[in-house]
Amino acid sequence: MEAGAQAARSRALAVLRIRSRALAVALLPAAVAVVLLAAAAMGHIGGGGWDAVRWTVTGLAVLVLLGAGAVALVVARARPAMSPTVPIPEASAPDLYRLVRDLADRLEVPAPSAIALTPDCDSWLEDRTHRAHGTPADDTAPRTDTDADAPAGSGPSTITDAGPGDGGAAIRGARARQRRAPAAPVLVIGSPFLWWMRVGELRAVLAPVVAGTGPSAHPDIAAARRFVRGLDAAVAVASAPGRGPLTGTVLGGVGWVARLLLRSCRVHAAEMERGVAAAAAERAQTVDYGVRIVAQEQVGLAYAGWDRLLTRVALPAWRMGRWPSRLDAGVVSALTELSRRDRLAEGFASRLGERPACDLLEEPGVVDEAASLLAARLFHGGPAEPGPGWAPVAWQEYPDEVVDRKWRTDAARLHRVLDSLGVSHSADPTAPDPKGPTLGRVLDHLTDPEATARRAAEAQAAAAERAEARVTAGPDAGADDHAAAHPEAGAAPDTPATTEYIGFADDEGDEGDASEGRGGTLAAGLSAELAREEAAAPPRPAPAGQGPDEALWEDGVLPLFPLQPPRSGRELLADHVTAMVCCAAVDTAGAAPGLDWLDGPSLLIHGERAADLTPRVLTLVEDGDPEPLRHWLTTQGIRPEKPVRLV
Repeated sequence: MEAGAQAARSRALAVLRIRSRALAVALLPAAVAVVLLAAAAMGHIGGGGWDAVRWTVTGLAVLVLLGAGAVALVVARARPAMSPTVPIPEASAPDLYRLVRDLADRLEVPAPSAIALTPDCDSWLEDRTHRAHGTPADDTAPRTDTDADAPAGSGPSTITDAGPGDGGAAIRGARARQRRAPAAPVLVIGSPFLWWMRVGELRAVLAPVVAGTGPSAHPDIAAARRFVRGLDAAVAVASAPGRGPLTGTVLGGVGWVARLLLRSCRVHAAEMERGVAAAAAERAQTVDYGVRIVAQEQVGLAYAGWDRLLTRVALPAWRMGRWPSRLDAGVVSALTELSRRDRLAEGFASRLGERPACDLLEEPGVVDEAASLLAARLFHGGPAEPGPGWAPVAWQEYPDEVVDRKWRTDAARLHRVLDSLGVSHSADPTAPDPKGPTLGRVLDHLTDPEATARRAAEAQAAAAERAEARVTAGPDAGADDHAAAHPEAGAAPDTPATTEYIGFADDEGDEGDASEGRGGTLAAGLSAELAREEAAAPPRPAPAGQGPDEALWEDGVLPLFPLQPPRSGRELLADHVTAMVCCAAVDTAGAAPGLDWLDGPSLLIHGERAADLTPRVLTLVEDGDPEPLRHWLTTQGIRPEKPVRLV
């Protein structure tokens, strides 16, 4: 611990030396000008070229001082980026604050000034004491009863040591302590941890994070961090678009100087943070070391479940203007299902009987809803408040409100594209068109007669080869003969059809094949239709109010990153055909939309998930062979010739 702390302090001093050198460089021309002016006033120099040198150096000194003042002003007043979080006031989570303070006492470090939640699987300390425009940046942090009379910027425990009747002395002492030591940072906790982890596991996971408040209180480390954060904020200000010519020129020079200083102290700042992390980790080893090993396994499991919940469950809802209001409760269901399916995670289910960490909150549902809305903003770019076209949805309403609507929206888009291509509703030109969209129309359009004949010939050839090999293979070849004799059973997950599709999805070089044949034309039409819908979508509304993450919205940074890579034309076609099959199953066979916590929207037939649908759809899309899918439809009692209801 001493080695890590000493390394962090030495690197912090190196950063501060860079700051001192920059100040010295800015003051050097002024010092030279002062010397020349003093020498001229005392009569030591004068006449000749000394006057020109003196006034040239003086003018240069004025320009350098003005530039240094501009840089210092921007660095001091720029607002460093702060993570968008959900603040947790102490009144709404007294047990959680008590746990964190007890943990800080055991680690012998200052307690964090506040607690906030982030919709991500991570936890960290964040300093929010940087002042912008004369207002402390942490004024947006929740205020508690204990700091209601404290000066702005002081932590919750600033005046807790004062006794009754000496409030004025306590406030004066608090202000003196505030001048002597920086305020403790805010503890940011990943919201999935609170719902999935038990109380003991959460304490073990937070121990290394809380231990970081010790190095953060060191004056040199705190000053070095403020300097680096100020430079980073100055670069962001200088890079912001929409500036006038004069302002843009000045800020361009400020940005150049700030980038130069950042490059100079980048290595030292990184090594300082490594030293802080090493010191905090070593100090935390004395607290719940054995539990922390188990808790780290839960961190990896929580990250896996959270990622699948966002990409496969939340993303379809976000795209249609609905946001699940209990994402953190959903991650518990997703991880429980993952534990049930994964044999390596079977032992984790037994721990669910222990007290969950979300019990440390007074109103877990309210906090979960706020974190779920923030997750939708960060990962999808939705509005900050519910409204028309952006409404919450509960998990029990998800199948009907999201899954069924998604299927029917995709099916309607598929038939619009077919209409634009002039595809008839019936394969028989002499037969009248049905009075509504049907699955049979899609099957007939994607059917390739040559592919069907070729598949039958390949099946016969494979059967002949197996019959010839049966002489040497023995009676075990009977199962293979049965599979060859019934090609309508469809491709198994490890058949060439599925393997070819996976290879196509992963190989961008095959994208040209998507434009060949009927399927390629339909896939191209779907891609164009989706592009038009996205272009016609209303712009994302600007946030109302002054939040710590407003700068991200103003710069157009949200969403932070796409949850799903762009889909190819074949993937879009397979998704839309699957949606059409599901609509037909719901309308003609009594099936129901369902929610799989790990795979997202699913079709339920007789209460069971239809997991064997995807290979048959891929056979139709990739090979133009509808027989496996038609056989499956007949087996399930689905009528492809019947019209279905669309959105």
